[in-house]
Amino acid sequence: MRVPAVSVPGDLPFLDVARTLSRERLSAVPVVDAEDHVVGVVSESDLLAKAAVMAVPHRAGPLARLREHRLYEKSRGETAATLMTYPAVTVHPGDPVADAAWTAARSRLKRLPVTDHHGRLVGAVSRSDLLRSLVRDDAEIREEIESRILRREFLPASDVVEVAVDNGVVTLAGRLDTALVPQLVEAIRDIEDVTDVVDHLNAE
Repeated sequence: MRVPAVSVPGDLPFLDVARTLSRERLSAVPVVDAEDHVVGVVSESDLLAKAAVMAVPHRAGPLARLREHRLYEKSRGETAATLMTYPAVTVHPGDPVADAAWTAARSRLKRLPVTDHHGRLVGAVSRSDLLRSLVRDDAEIREEIESRILRREFLPASDVVEVAVDNGVVTLAGRLDTALVPQLVEAIRDIEDVTDVVDHLNAE
């Protein structure tokens, strides 16, 4: 996720919300209360009806107005809280990337607020962030294993363990203290993009 996340208070006027989206180059922004709880999301779509009614207050045709009743109702709002869509679709920092990606895909949102378990805003994650994480290539996975796990957590193993990655499947070879092998395999399995671990350590 990206921190800090841009947000707006519920009482922010329509024009200031629009300016915030334009200035930050965002398509949507979380609406928060005084304690930073996410109460909704206001998007360009939420603002468009309001902007259209402001530009042309009286659209011709009762049938068109009936068809677009919901948009007209929303267009009466003057603040972020009255224009926003709620409840907000959010994810938590500990959610797996794949789960967050499914949430973004189902909701058709370009950007998801990230909240703690009390509903307070802690960051934001975009579809491009999620996609980039999900399609990491094997070389990047291998680099993470070697730099983050072997060199930092299993220092004695960094020169004796060979790592190969093929389509997310990690193969380990070399020699290592038998007591450390289960810990190393478990640490590698916990990496989001690893699909399996093949243990050839200490194999004759």
